[in-house]
Amino acid sequence: MPLHNNHASLINNTAPHIHDPAIVQDHDGSYAVFGTHRMFAHSDDLVHWSPLTNNLTRNPEAELGAIWEQWPASPTNPDLRGNTWAPDVIWNPTMHRWCMYLSLNGDDLRSVIVLLVAEELTGDWTYVGPVIYSGFTGQDIARTDANDVLREAAATSSPMDAARILDVARYMSRKDTRINAIDAAPVLCEDGTMWLAFGSWFAGIWMLRLDPATGLRDRSIRYPLIRDTTGNASVSDPYYGVKIAGGYWNSGEGAYLVQRDGWWFLMLSYGWLGRTGGYQVREFRARSPLGPFVDMHGNPAIALGETPHNETGRTGVRMLSSVHWHDGSDAIEVSQGHNSVLQRNDGRMFLVYHTRFADRFHPDDDEDFDMRVRELVMTDNGWLAVSPALYRGEPMQPVDMADIPGDYDIIIHDPTTCFTGDTDDTGRRDGVGIPQAITLQADGRIICGEAVAFSDTNGLTASRMTDGAPTCGLWRFAACARPGLPEDDAGPVIGSAHAASDIVMHLNGMPYHMRAGAQPHDAAPARILLTGVGCNQAVWGVRRG
Repeated sequence: MPLHNNHASLINNTAPHIHDPAIVQDHDGSYAVFGTHRMFAHSDDLVHWSPLTNNLTRNPEAELGAIWEQWPASPTNPDLRGNTWAPDVIWNPTMHRWCMYLSLNGDDLRSVIVLLVAEELTGDWTYVGPVIYSGFTGQDIARTDANDVLREAAATSSPMDAARILDVARYMSRKDTRINAIDAAPVLCEDGTMWLAFGSWFAGIWMLRLDPATGLRDRSIRYPLIRDTTGNASVSDPYYGVKIAGGYWNSGEGAYLVQRDGWWFLMLSYGWLGRTGGYQVREFRARSPLGPFVDMHGNPAIALGETPHNETGRTGVRMLSSVHWHDGSDAIEVSQGHNSVLQRNDGRMFLVYHTRFADRFHPDDDEDFDMRVRELVMTDNGWLAVSPALYRGEPMQPVDMADIPGDYDIIIHDPTTCFTGDTDDTGRRDGVGIPQAITLQADGRIICGEAVAFSDTNGLTASRMTDGAPTCGLWRFAACARPGLPEDDAGPVIGSAHAASDIVMHLNGMPYHMRAGAQPHDAAPARILLTGVGCNQAVWGVRRG
């Protein structure tokens, strides 16, 4: 990604140009977003944004110059300002400080995640020290803390295990443990423990315990060296901690963890961030922040082998995709990813991510990306689903059950397709979903298409119409079972009661658990929206008219 020099011009009020956005709510209720290349923004309403400047935006060398020269800097990659990647910020109640975990990226995975602290979320920030390194070899490992950590682990192990721990060959293999120390995601658990998720592509996503008193690595925690069931890669490592996702050079980066209603949700970005790179967010969940994380079908987030082009595979719940609504009221988003999640003080949740666009492409401006905010809701079977509408300051509002039946445009976020930039003979863009028109009938039927003409027998040539359009499914309110509608095994229900507007929809034989709510959609006034998940796919519905 190129270095943007004019910070203020890129924070354009309602659609800030921020890559890898990490959102945080301040103690006073306002919001800040921290992104790659120190692109920071501030807002009071999640809609209107202004530039956030501090010592890191003005003079990063003062705090970061020494550690940059100590490890990531090289003749082929000499620019500190162009290599400050994907920071994330968390309030540390033990330190009474805001903690920023920022990656300084170097060539050949020669990176380091560092900690900076501030008394105020807006800064200024003070450098504390390195947290985790990557890209080292047997020749230069002594320039990192990895050498000391491995020796400490070996000192308390058997001679055989010690020899395995000190053999750094595993850090040479991108299919094993040669990670890139980027995309830090700090986690604060209810019991006060802190963890850091990090990693990207290659050797997977890892979790490391932090010391709340310092914000740095907790050196008292020991991690055994454990190989996976194939014996070809590590799932626990004395230096990197516990693997929770990815590996074997499969795509997967920008990990983010959030806890809700007894579940830990892990979100990963599959694919590559370019306009035609298939970037997308996939969702997994577990009962522990260390996993095991699985999707709706029980597929693990951890890879057990190479899966070429896993961005078109069926592992993980696909949360977003490219959609061309019939009214063409909004730009077509492509390559949506590297998200964070805001859990607001009022309990509402929001997905914040960056996206490129099908029709906004200029080679000189990094394919014209923007930040986006959408509300998140919990479905009745315990998965997070994204609102079809961009957040404009009005959250999803409850709707009366009697208002839900009606005509909708439905889009299913197909995990096997991605925007390619190509078009077919009809002008349709490859990998861009086109909504299907359906009607939710008050009697529980879902109908689609027009009425059909047919003949009863060969001897009866006069055609007649059916009694209506064909039925393509059934739906019901989640709180009330409906005779004849099969249940599905998509997961246990969380909580003792459903929202009145939770519905279960069986469309073309597939079950989807959905939430209905009223919210403005693009430029239109508030209308009923549907959002949900099923069969490892997200599904959206927008009321017509």
